Amino acid sequence: MTKKLVAILNKKITVGQAMNALAHMVMGLAKSNSNIDFAVISYTDKDGNQHWASKHPFIILKAKNSNKIRTLREEVIKKNIIFSTFTNTMTVGTWQEQIERSKGTPESELEYFGICLFGDAETIDPLTKKFSLWQ
Repeated sequence: MTKKLVAILNKKITVGQAMNALAHMVMGLAKSNSNIDFAVISYTDKDGNQHWASKHPFIILKAKNSNKIRTLREEVIKKNIIFSTFTNTMTVGTWQEQIERSKGTPESELEYFGICLFGDAETIDPLTKKFSLWQ
């Protein structure tokens, strides 16, 4: 079965915010699922230098807004798909302040910057087909 990584980013955030969210989500996904084989392999060049990356496809998509990501998150939870998210409460101040801000914010008030999914392509594709490629 073919696995894939998919990130869906909120098109209303800046490119810098999107790259920050993407990096944090990938790190979170890997750490919170350390028992999962993400198939990270070394692509070695002719000079013997190693370049590490996943052998699975990694598709970056965009969502029209935070609510589209929220709805996808709900579907992903129902289907037990591995995921991580990044929200507006994770962006200002120290990580300790971000944790407190997150604890004090109801889910319905979070602005989702993105969601990152990992799993079987046949399960993920139907959920993500409504999103367009990030360009």
